[in-house]
Amino acid sequence: MNFVDWATLDLAAAVDAMSEQELPLFMVGHSFGGHAFGLLPNHDRVDRLYTFGTGAGWHGWMPPLEQLRVLAMWRVVGPAIVRWRGYLAWSRLGLGEDLPLGVYRQWRRWCRFPRYFLDDPEMAQFAEGFARVRTPIIAANSLDDRWASPRSRDAFMTGYRNANWQAVDIDPGREGLRGIGHMGYFRQSAQPLWDRALDWFAAPAATPS
Repeated sequence: MNFVDWATLDLAAAVDAMSEQELPLFMVGHSFGGHAFGLLPNHDRVDRLYTFGTGAGWHGWMPPLEQLRVLAMWRVVGPAIVRWRGYLAWSRLGLGEDLPLGVYRQWRRWCRFPRYFLDDPEMAQFAEGFARVRTPIIAANSLDDRWASPRSRDAFMTGYRNANWQAVDIDPGREGLRGIGHMGYFRQSAQPLWDRALDWFAAPAATPS
């Protein structure tokens, strides 16, 4: 199992299962959700995508201290855990769900590139697929997200070069939130952010010029 399978097989199957001719289909992504959309063979079935915290994953887009932490994870901690457990046991570090070996290997490789897998020669055929996306997209990133800052987002989202995509920078202070980071979108206090996504889905589609 790997990231490409999650997008081209699992997510694609979900899109097929939920598509109805009489109703629009909207997708909300987080982090990899914004990456996976361009990998979909059936992305044209989705009418709009709203993604939170999607970025390029390259350590060079991160603050200096976070760069050191991430490099230590890729070069020391991650390899040691994988050798011990046979997969990336994130839960042992309190960092989230455990990840299959194939996912770990792809993630580690892609984070070496400033534009993530869009710069990976082995992913050239998939990167070209991003140019075929025409779905309207909003990519919202918090200013305090050390893993997926707005400039990291902008580096990756250039792959959707023929899509009408809009960047939204979220200032936690102005939202009355103490912090959002990379995972804070799922806290109850972040409900207003989701309300805006729903409002955008409910708004009439723009008329092509």
